[in-house]
Amino acid sequence: MLLPMASPILPRKSRSRSMGCAQEPASGCPPAPARGFKHWQDKAAEAPTAAGRHLQVLELLPGRRIGRGREVSACRAGGTSALALVAAGGSSCGARKHFGVSWWFIMTVAVLLLLGLGLLEAEGRCFLNRTQEHCVCYSLSQESVSSIIQCLPASVVEFWGGELERYIDLPISDPDPSIIETLNSLLVRKIIFGDLLVPEILLARVLRFFSYTKVEELVFENCVFEGRGNWDEMIGQHLPVLSLSFHNVTSALLTSRQQDLSHLSSWLGTLQDLAITGSHLTSLPCAIGRMFRALRSLDIAQNSLGHESLVPAFCEGAFPQLRLLSLRHNNLTSYHKVCESLRLLSQLQDLDLSQNKLLADPSSSCQWPASLQIFNLSNTGLVEVLTPLPPSLEVLDMSCNHLHTVDISLSSLKKLFLSQNMLRAAPSIQNYPLLDTLHLENNSITELPWDEVKLLERLRDVAVAGNPFNCSCSGAGVLQALAGGGHLGQGWPQAYTCVSPPRYQGWMVQEVPVSALHCNRAAVIAPLCVALVLLGVAGLLCLVRSRPGLVRRCRRA
Repeated sequence: MLLPMASPILPRKSRSRSMGCAQEPASGCPPAPARGFKHWQDKAAEAPTAAGRHLQVLELLPGRRIGRGREVSACRAGGTSALALVAAGGSSCGARKHFGVSWWFIMTVAVLLLLGLGLLEAEGRCFLNRTQEHCVCYSLSQESVSSIIQCLPASVVEFWGGELERYIDLPISDPDPSIIETLNSLLVRKIIFGDLLVPEILLARVLRFFSYTKVEELVFENCVFEGRGNWDEMIGQHLPVLSLSFHNVTSALLTSRQQDLSHLSSWLGTLQDLAITGSHLTSLPCAIGRMFRALRSLDIAQNSLGHESLVPAFCEGAFPQLRLLSLRHNNLTSYHKVCESLRLLSQLQDLDLSQNKLLADPSSSCQWPASLQIFNLSNTGLVEVLTPLPPSLEVLDMSCNHLHTVDISLSSLKKLFLSQNMLRAAPSIQNYPLLDTLHLENNSITELPWDEVKLLERLRDVAVAGNPFNCSCSGAGVLQALAGGGHLGQGWPQAYTCVSPPRYQGWMVQEVPVSALHCNRAAVIAPLCVALVLLGVAGLLCLVRSRPGLVRRCRRA
């Protein structure tokens, strides 16, 4: 088998990892937009002749027309079967042998892969977006399989729908050198399989064919893996696939499949990206983790992992090159035990623990990997920022928690996300000399500190929308100054409204007058008074100089 987990078939779920809060229903993650057959029928209806325009080929069957003035005929020369394109007026079959053989090989390979991967089931079609080099096929049958020809220019191909059971006994032999050459010339780099019932015995026989291609990424969505396959043929086999993804799949537990996976160790040892999401994963044995010697990214979000299962998963020698780890939306509950479980990941740079309900033990302390640069703790229920944090941290996301204050100092921090907390004041920017992004939306902040306005203006992105602003001269003045410099992010000016003082309640901060005449009359009047005094003194001096006798009369008196 590959690496899917035991789980019921569930609706497809979103796998986005964007910073910030995830708004989810109680039942789980929000479903991604479904890409059903009706969707692609509508797309095809927008350009009903698209398939004909792309290659002018819908079917390659003996004796059938495939374009203007051309038909396919079966040729046999020197014992080799070939499909040749016969132009009207025709020439000899032998003269067309080379071109015909190429098409025959392509069709043979296409049919072989479709048979092996269970896509010849119900009537369907392929739809090509030439601009995006993206082709989608739905439930191809033996009658419509030739429409896959139009997917040849695509770099991404999706196959949806079908069952494999009827093809378990299909004889699959090693390809001859000509077919290997054709497979190697295909442009496809990514293949997505969805809504499939996959017998492992057949998958084990077909998977080795990918060693003849340049496919770099395989994705399985909403698939059921059945039975046990014979993976002996994969021992020592290397595949070009560097990225492997499973989402919402069903299979046997990994704890019983270590022997099977050991046969794939030559390939798994070169894999760089692995995702097993939304599949009710409960454990990841240590021996399996040690197979992934080159893995850099591991996404095991939306599963059922508890903190007690992380210790064996990230044992000594497991995932030695791991840079990115997503444990989002699992059953993790202990902040410090998760920290202890990951301490051996010396290369880890990006860690996502969001959407886990973490509890902190005040008597415990733990050091996260010193290499950590991006840390997502959003929506984890934390009431304080726990220290120590990695000294090299550059991005910290603690949105959607219950923080009342943030009093930490991180000299390397560049981005700080604190939206949807209970903050009454912004953290001091002086604690983050390299900071360029600060998000404070939907807190209880009434004003930004005027004495730090120069520091705030240094930031490229400041977002403070949705707070109950006190639109005093200083409060509104700071926000207007930041907006004037283009520093306020999305939400200005509509999401910046005044709560106080009463005369400005409900106003947009942008509309509040903050001129010196309104905000600091003393600062305006005092210079005027000084100016008047100076004018008076100057006038008196002029009068004295122009009438010196006046001064002498004053002295006699």
